Amino acid sequence: MRKRYSNLDDVKNNKSFKDMMKWNKERRSKVKDLSINIPQCQDKQIEKIKENRSRTSYTWIGHSTFLIQMNGINILTDPVWAKRMGFQKRLTEPGIPLEDLPEIDVIVISHGHYDHLDFPTIKKLKGNPQFFVPIGLKPLFNRKGYQKVSEMGWWESAEIRGIQIHFVPAQHWTRRTLTDMNTSHWGGFIFQSQEETLYFVGDTGYFAGFKQIAERFDNIDTVFMPIGAYEPEWFMKDSHISPEDSVKAFLELKAKKFVPMQYGAYRLADDTGPEALERLYREWEKQQLPNELLMVMTIGETVMEK
Repeated sequence: MRKRYSNLDDVKNNKSFKDMMKWNKERRSKVKDLSINIPQCQDKQIEKIKENRSRTSYTWIGHSTFLIQMNGINILTDPVWAKRMGFQKRLTEPGIPLEDLPEIDVIVISHGHYDHLDFPTIKKLKGNPQFFVPIGLKPLFNRKGYQKVSEMGWWESAEIRGIQIHFVPAQHWTRRTLTDMNTSHWGGFIFQSQEETLYFVGDTGYFAGFKQIAERFDNIDTVFMPIGAYEPEWFMKDSHISPEDSVKAFLELKAKKFVPMQYGAYRLADDTGPEALERLYREWEKQQLPNELLMVMTIGETVMEK
């Protein structure tokens, strides 16, 4: 029998057929404006990214996909350039065309859902990357022909060219077929160099694990935090964090910068990208947090650290 993985405190994400019918009924009654989307960056730094070998940078491709450059290493998080997700057409184009990416050295996968793990995208990437994936996913990668794959359990670490990569908990679930629910794990990744620490949260609901992560990593510079796919909250809250709870988690992490992600590319729930941002801004103001700590990026935008 295949091993099944679970959340901290054994939080379940199981929803009944009755719950699904209730959500579908609610969704039909809602009118959402899908014509307003997250804008593309007007000054993309594609050539600078290709030439960069020393400075830390991060570029938002869209959804949960970032190109992160540290120590001369090109890292991709959850690479997905797919034009559709199920029956839903992608709302915004990826920030950088696949063919314009530099060669990729490292790919991290937070979990196996299709909006975070897209093999047609991976097949087109340049380079011969090392994959870091949650425990349980390596056999799937091997079947697809990828051998440079390291599985990680929560709190496990690996080192690659001067960067420590840590796999940390998240509160979620996963499935790619009718029979493989939760047969691989899920989580986030922390990248540590001698100069800085970046935390890619992955996909998660709000959970006690943020406090545990803060206890182990007490100097987080930048957090890439999901804020979308939270509505209706009675259905989604165990799996997807709301904008308000994302701010709460950021404060618990005591991090220096908040970069929102996972909004505006695919319609996975009933909220829209602009709605998620509006709620994030409102909570930021309510908590009286400095504006310079919130790094809202346009699609394809690059932040190049000094």
